Order: sequence, then structure tokens, then C-alpha cells
Amino acid sequence: MDDKLWVIELESALLDDCNVNDIYGICQGKSLPEALRPDVWQVCLDVRNKTDQMCLFNEIYDLPFQNKLREDCQTVVERIGNDDEDKVSVLSDLESILTFYCKNRNLQYESDNGWIELLLPLLALKLKRSDTYNLFESIRDTYVPKGCKPKGNAFHVFRLLILYHDPELCTMLDTKKISPDLYSQQWFQCLFASSCSLSVILAMWDLYFQHADPFLVFFLGLIILINGRDQILNMKNSSKQEIINFLTNMPCALETDDVVDFCSLAQYYSIKTPSSFKTDFLKALYGKQNEKGVPEEPCSVSQALCLPVSVYELVENTSLEICSADAVRFFLVDCRPAEQYNAGHLSTAFHLDCNLMLQEPGAFATAVQGLLTAQRHAIEANSSAGGEHLCFMGSGRMEEDQYNHMVVASFLQKNTQYVSLLTGGYSSIHNYFGDHIGDCLEEHDPKMCLICFKDQRKEKNTQQSNKRSAKAGTTTDLFAKFSSVMKLKSAEVKDKLMDIIVNPSNNTTNVSTMVGSSHQQERHVSSSERNGKRYRSSAPVFSIDDEHDIDDMESKTFLDDDKNKMSGDDQEIVTLNNYLKSPDIINAFKCQEVHMNGYMYDSHLIITPSHLLVLRELGRGQAQIIVRRPLASIVKITAKKRHRDLITFKYGYPDGDSLLITDMDRFLIPNASEATAIVSKHILQTLDGTKLT
Repeated sequence: MDDKLWVIELESALLDDCNVNDIYGICQGKSLPEALRPDVWQVCLDVRNKTDQMCLFNEIYDLPFQNKLREDCQTVVERIGNDDEDKVSVLSDLESILTFYCKNRNLQYESDNGWIELLLPLLALKLKRSDTYNLFESIRDTYVPKGCKPKGNAFHVFRLLILYHDPELCTMLDTKKISPDLYSQQWFQCLFASSCSLSVILAMWDLYFQHADPFLVFFLGLIILINGRDQILNMKNSSKQEIINFLTNMPCALETDDVVDFCSLAQYYSIKTPSSFKTDFLKALYGKQNEKGVPEEPCSVSQALCLPVSVYELVENTSLEICSADAVRFFLVDCRPAEQYNAGHLSTAFHLDCNLMLQEPGAFATAVQGLLTAQRHAIEANSSAGGEHLCFMGSGRMEEDQYNHMVVASFLQKNTQYVSLLTGGYSSIHNYFGDHIGDCLEEHDPKMCLICFKDQRKEKNTQQSNKRSAKAGTTTDLFAKFSSVMKLKSAEVKDKLMDIIVNPSNNTTNVSTMVGSSHQQERHVSSSERNGKRYRSSAPVFSIDDEHDIDDMESKTFLDDDKNKMSGDDQEIVTLNNYLKSPDIINAFKCQEVHMNGYMYDSHLIITPSHLLVLRELGRGQAQIIVRRPLASIVKITAKKRHRDLITFKYGYPDGDSLLITDMDRFLIPNASEATAIVSKHILQTLDGTKLT
């Protein structure tokens, strides 16, 4: 009787002007009666009263790829096994709808893009061709992620979700170099229509459209993997292709009776996942499908270390009463240095100084154990600050956050579940609270807070800049005098450093005074200033940070960086193997380029007689020239004692008695000592003007 009542209620609602929320309230996730399915889908997809777009179709089939489209339609129709009359009708509808869709949206059809498979369940509804077209267009815009192609944004997001819920499984697939696009592209392109039977698809889409959550496809895919995780992990000794084939075909095992539980589990995992990634990536992943030639929406997800969490979700999460035990509750880990933490922090944050990881590994291990104990106690006490979901927070400043990313990576390597990273770090929290920052943070000290200090300095610099602009007409002679003084100072520094190198035992204090003082002088300048003529006539000090156990080197003058150039400018795309065969290359080292934000890129460090270059791998044998530096512009090479393969090259010039660092590059180089020794040798030879041997 209850079943009949909800069906009667649904019929009544469809006669009125109901919406998707009304439908969900009545159906509560049930599969729909066959007779009502077309009307319900049209309401859920908001096309019930949409105009007939197919009336604009001129019935001319003249696309450049028309023959391929027709062949693919015929192949699929032959497989469905209908009688001949049905086959002709289905074939006509398929080709007409897809031809008009390509013309209407300026899109290009490609084999295996999932369009035909997506259309077939809609044709089973036996609607008018115009209604079928409207449903197809709406599903593609609303539920199929944009750019479902190899290495597309959707698959980077999917991998982050796998990493969040099952890091062991994600690590195993990463180790095999099996990225999600290799097995789930068809899942996403046609919402599993190519992998499951028609009855399963109709039941699944009934629930899918009622939930009105486009991201549900990610969690349906996640459930498929998690349900088969034991089988997948047991295949670690199988070939890559065998695993890909197994993963691709996993949805084929779904039966109609499994659909309700399948979708319920997907909803469960959706609830147990931070929701801000949906708002952050919604624009990049969903909406009107791109026209031909329009680039995919930019999205930073491709290089994300782990699942990002927005400051809004983090702050609101700690202040809300969460009824469901399965809902996300964060345990916030503040990884900033102690002095920054003491200048202001959220009251719910646990402090884990990321610097300890390299400086005091033993103390860091103890701190991690303390963190896990505190988390467990907070969960047991049902504290608003306690939750299973670890959210790591850095400063928002690239200088410190590189170490924060190392901490996060260490937790991921231990297969820690529910690891996320606060987007923007402490800076985003500071900006979120704005003028109320003093009331919302514990121990906030504007004098010590780096964000407050930066704002004050920015305001001061603006005022000074305005004053300088007013006096700009009188400074020409001053700069001329300044230039001559700089040349004299550079020569002085050169003589002092030469004396230190020749007599190192007598000048230890001078080294620490001269080189150490440069830490207060370091700054970054815009990329447009790099290696410019402004620095070419200055004499730099080439030095190595004496804390890091790399040999000191001699100071010389800059070479003109227009000399001895190799072919290829910055950002040029080259064929990697051909480029590495260049006769000008002295040595090449496989490495990873490390950005301050923690992103790492597979690269090659190239040493030529006059330059240091970095080629970033793009795949398919291609690489891009990312870094191109004259050897003579390198003034420091540093390496951490506890991480000797993490090498930093610093570039600059002398500024009075100290060094002015204008830029730097950081690399993770296996056998880094060999690379730095060769670089150091050729810097000296370049500065001496001697011939390379």
C-alpha cells in the first residue's frame, strides 16, 4: 500500500509544477516506475518546458567527420540486438541528434568519447527526438565532467579522492603508473552507460538525477575501487595492462539489485569527504561543454599534494554542531614555525613545527605521537577540535610551506587516511577574519604576526613610493654616483673573499659575518629582472653556505650572458632525446624541480659551458626549457645536512658588503654531490675564462 501511495503522490506532483527537490522528497531514492521515468528525468534535468531545438536542424549531414560518426553509430546499433525496424529508427535518431549537437555547440565528434553510449539509455525512453536531444544536452552540461580526456582535471580530482579515502590503494596504483584516466575515462564520459546493462543504468540514473549532485560520479567510481580493493592489491605483481583491464571492467559486475546499495555507499563516502573541493572545482569541471578550440578551465588540481580544504569549510566546521557521526570533523594541525604560531593561531589548532622534521627528526617523531594521542583524546571527548580528518595548515608563505608539504607527504607515505591541506594556509585564515582577527585568534600579536607586518610594510612602501615619484626628476646624478660606488664596493668584497679563500683558517669570523649577513638582505625580484644587463658589470660573490657541507668557491666577475648561448629560449618546447644529444651539453642529471608551494616536476638539470638549464618533462618525449641561467650568476649553492639531495641554487650580485639574492631554484637530485661538484667546477672555469677540459 505504501508503494502505491508514493507513486500516486509522484503522479500528482508531476501534474503540478514540481521541481527536483519535490521529486526527491517523494521518491526518497527509490527506482522509478517505467511509465513515470521520462517525466521525472525531464523535471530533474530542468528540460520539461524547454523549446524544440531540433527544429533548427537542416537535416544536412555534412560534417568533416560525418562518415566516422555514421560508422560508429551503425556499429553500436548492430550490437544492441533489436529488430531491424528498431535499428533503423535508433540509427536515425543517433546520427541526427549527434550531428545537430556538433553543429549547435561547435564541437567535434571523436570515437570513444562516450556520446553514443550516453544517448542509448535516453532513446530507450521513446521520447520525441527534440526531448531526447534536450535530455542529452542537459546531462552532458550538468553531470559529465568537462575535459574527460587523458590527464584531464576530472581524473586528477578522482585520484585525490582515492588518496583521501584509501591511500594504500592509491599508492599501489601510482607505483604501477596507473592514473585514473587509463581505466575510468569511459565511466565519467557516459556515466557508466558503456560498462553496465540498460536496466542497471536506468536504475542508477533514477537515483543520480534525484540527488542532483554532479560529483556523485566520482564517489560511484570510488565505491567500485574500494569494493574491489583486495583483488586490486593482490594484483601488484600483475602487468600494468592486466590491472587496467580489470579496473575498466569492474562496473560490468553490477546487477540491478545492487544499485540502491551502490548509490547509498557513494552518498556515505560523499558525506565523509570535505565538501569545499566541490565548490572549488565546480567551475572547472562542470557547465556548458567547451566549444572546439576553447581551452579547458585552468585548475591547480593537477599538482595538488592532497585534497584541498577551503578556509570557509574549516572555520565553519569547528563552529557547527554536527549531528551525523559520519560527517567530516577536522583535527587542525598548524605546521608553522613556533614564533609564527605564538603570534596568532586558532584555538582548535594542534602545533606541529614542520622545521623539526629536518632539524630534529627524533623530536619530530615524538611530536607526531603526541599529535595522534591528542587527536584520539579529542575524539573520545567529542570535542569540537577533535576529528578523524587531519587538516594541515602552513603559513601561506612559500618559504615555510615547502617544509609543511614534506610533513604532509610523510603522513601520506604511512598511508594515513583523511589527510587534507588548508588552501592558502594561515594567510587565508587571517584574511577570512579581517578586522575581527583579534577576537577570533588566540594570542594574536600584530607586531609579531607576519601578515600584519606585511600589510604595514606594504602601506609604508606605498607612501615612500609616492614620495620618490615626486622627486624623480632630481635623481639622475644620484644614481650615477651610486653606480660608481657599487663598483668600488664590489671590488672590495672580491678582494676580501679572495683573501678568506686563500687563508680560510684565519678568517672564519669574517666569513660568517660577510656571508651570514646576507640572510637579512635576501629578496626576490620579478622575473623580468632576472639576468638583465643591470647586473652584468657587477662583481658577484660566489659562496656556499658553510652549514651545508659543500666546498667554498672563488669569486669572479659576471660573464656577458649573451655569449656561448645554446639553441632554445626560455619556455621553448624541445624533443628531449635530441636536445640531450647536443654537443654543447657537458652533463645532464635526472632530477625533480621543487617549487616553494611543494609541487614537484620531473626534470633534467643540464650543464653547458656557460649556462645551467632545466628541462621539464611534458610527456611523449617532449620537454620545456623552464630555467636558463648563466653559470656566472650563481652566487650560492646550498644543501640541507639532513636532506643532502635537496639542492638550492641562488642567483644575485654583491650589494655593498653583502649579497643581494635576486632569485633561486630548488631541485631534488639523486647523487646530488656529483652534480654540485661538476657545476662548481664549471662555474670556476667560466669565471676564470679558462677552457673546459
